[in-house]
Amino acid sequence: MLLSVLDQSPIAQGSTGADALRNTLDLAQLADELGYHRYWVAEHHGGPMLAGPSPEVLIGPIAAATREIRVGSGGVMLPHYSPLKVAESFTILAALFPGRIDLGLGRAAGTDPLTTFALQRDRRQAAPDDFPQQLGELLAYFDDALPEDHPFRHLAATLPGRPELPVPWLLGSSEQSGIWAGELGLRYAFADFINPNGSEIAKLYRQRFVPARDLQAPRTAVAAWVLCAPTDEEAQFLATSSRMTFTQLRRGKLIAVPPPETAVRFLEQEGKPPTGGIPGRRAIIGSPEKVRADIETLADEYQADEVIVVTITFDHQVRRRSYELLAEAMILQPRAVSTALA
Repeated sequence: MLLSVLDQSPIAQGSTGADALRNTLDLAQLADELGYHRYWVAEHHGGPMLAGPSPEVLIGPIAAATREIRVGSGGVMLPHYSPLKVAESFTILAALFPGRIDLGLGRAAGTDPLTTFALQRDRRQAAPDDFPQQLGELLAYFDDALPEDHPFRHLAATLPGRPELPVPWLLGSSEQSGIWAGELGLRYAFADFINPNGSEIAKLYRQRFVPARDLQAPRTAVAAWVLCAPTDEEAQFLATSSRMTFTQLRRGKLIAVPPPETAVRFLEQEGKPPTGGIPGRRAIIGSPEKVRADIETLADEYQADEVIVVTITFDHQVRRRSYELLAEAMILQPRAVSTALA
């Protein structure tokens, strides 16, 4: 089983988005050294908690600061973009970092309805819900498979990074995403940290899978929320920061990631115990032994080839330590690299 990282570039209370982005580069270097398989960055817009609205901008600096780890988007929210523009951008990245670039694609907005509207170029009316058509067009650029009479047919040959191409994945948390990924022969990454009931959807993906491009058998990854600390008690304490942010999120209040001490006081005032999972989400929280067992159980549940770990903490050093402990527990093979930024 492969182990990877999904970084949402969390902004801690009292820090800045610039701090969070520098932390993303630092964590990517650490993940490369520890032996993680891939490093994906997410897309979120218009909030004080996450500093990553542009995966296509972050991927290049991350790939340049690392040596071997695969780098990609987790994901690009395609409804905000022109398929041709995404194809052009990611073939450039693939050309600059051959064999290392992933293009994870999603349908969600990654923000609230008003910010979604602000992201539109044409604001005369709401954008159409045509994700299947967008996805088909994007893949056709990579495959040079647009019909002969299509007005954009010639553009596939102009992609600047050819012959290098990114590896496409479909991200999802719903049954429909599993169907699309299977029928289009795509690698599929399921967001268990959003929907903890996705094992049947992963099964549906495998049943619907049709070989395409370089993929002759289904490939499933499951993305999980994980926090690892030396003891279960410490992990639960550190996880209170996310418990508070998600509690407030469910009330429509977006906040930066608070320190655990603040979060514990908040939970006490709410009449909630200082231990437990993330509201409405599955969370793997605990010591290295517990976390390893829970990750293995999750992978088995999904029959996943890979687990992609997302971790949010107030303290960046704590987040680094969580990934270090997890790498040790999962017996990753460190890479002998030194990639300090100038």
